[in-house]
Amino acid sequence: MTKRKIEAHESSGNVFADLGLPDSEERMLKAGIVVELRRLIKERELTQVKAAKLVGVSQPDLSHLLRGDFDDYSAERLMKMLTAFEQDIEIVMKPHRKAGQRGRITFKRFAA
Repeated sequence: MTKRKIEAHESSGNVFADLGLPDSEERMLKAGIVVELRRLIKERELTQVKAAKLVGVSQPDLSHLLRGDFDDYSAERLMKMLTAFEQDIEIVMKPHRKAGQRGRITFKRFAA
């Protein structure tokens, strides 16, 4: 068996950008939302069938979504799914901390 040499590099904080995938910020946003959906489903001990009904998709579609296949869903649609779990979505706009650089879109869970 041949051993591969793995080169380490510093992460940007966005695995999708590190992999060179297109639309990496949008993918990261969607992934964060899906992580929250999974957490809420688990917290409420819902089956995928019940959770799918709650958010308005079929069970197979929810299964695909929870496994990371979210390309067919807009961030807005995923956010609407969170509202089905009695979650408020708040969008806050602020100046980027470094003048002259493009702004970012991030997802943060509210810490109670």
